[in-house]
Amino acid sequence: MAVLNDEQEMLRDMAREWTKNEHPVGAWRKVRDAGEPFDADAWSAMAEMGWAGIIIPEEHGGSDFGWMSLGLVVEELGKSLAASPLIASALAASAIVLGGSDEQKAEYLPRLASGELIGTLAFDEGPRHIGLKASAGVHDGRLTGTKAFVHEASRAGLFVVLASDGVYLVEQGQGVTLSSRALADMRDHAEIDFNDAPAQKLAAGGDDLAQKILDRARVLTAAEMLGMCQAVFDTTLDYLKQRVQFNQVLSSFQALQHRMADLYSELEMTRSAVEGGLQALDSGFAVTEAAMLAKTRANDALHLISKEGIQLHGGIGMTDEYNVGFYLKRARVLEAAWGASSHLRDLYATTKGY
Repeated sequence: MAVLNDEQEMLRDMAREWTKNEHPVGAWRKVRDAGEPFDADAWSAMAEMGWAGIIIPEEHGGSDFGWMSLGLVVEELGKSLAASPLIASALAASAIVLGGSDEQKAEYLPRLASGELIGTLAFDEGPRHIGLKASAGVHDGRLTGTKAFVHEASRAGLFVVLASDGVYLVEQGQGVTLSSRALADMRDHAEIDFNDAPAQKLAAGGDDLAQKILDRARVLTAAEMLGMCQAVFDTTLDYLKQRVQFNQVLSSFQALQHRMADLYSELEMTRSAVEGGLQALDSGFAVTEAAMLAKTRANDALHLISKEGIQLHGGIGMTDEYNVGFYLKRARVLEAAWGASSHLRDLYATTKGY
């Protein structure tokens, strides 16, 4: 487990208490039943607590608290399946921090930090992530192309779009058409058609700007998945301690103890990889490799833990009465986001020259 400073411990504890008391899994059920992408009041509360500006510099209204700090908050939100645009908006902000001009930073970062403006990434163009490949093009400041699998799109006012010649900012409005896509996790996803939409290039980030943004997306998504792993593990362990079969609690059976011990090992290895990815983002050392490792480990661990959570609960685990099934559905979507394990392993091997 990473060594945290006093401010980070306070932030983690605050996020833990808030999600436990103000935004448990039951709050997500209400959002789902209402057909809303997220709870607007909860998002306002997150912004008021400063979470939307954690990685934004102080001169633009943020706290510049670092990626480890943001990861701690995201992990806690993952535990409660909190539906919010925090990850998507933070990634959009990071793109502007990394590649925006002074004018672009002054225009967008304060509004992203306050939560007034929601941003999101629009990178992928097909049904699965295949890396930094884009056919969307820009001519005379107008972007045309289609983006699939865009998270938190319906309320976003700013899109960070990967085009064939770089990364661009596109505001919601002229030339932007959204088509909602219903996925297993029942969250806010959309396909977006850009048709001569006004676009501003993020020209200050260098040739590897898109890769830097993708690294941050992988690590931050892995942090959410880590929180989900912890929640499923804790929920399953509590269930085994309470459920009685053959006049014995299930947790007394050695075979089930062994399965839980295996899951705990997977959980702790994933925590190490995710925290390593967050530390890499803060230090700038071996970021791409750490991001691939964090996301791959989170993919594998959450796939296993969510599946075992259902198995150890039995068929009732997939009913709406129990929360554990929601984690499996969310897991399968996040596993595909920003690179499935097979893609990332192949990419890592290619990067290392294997």
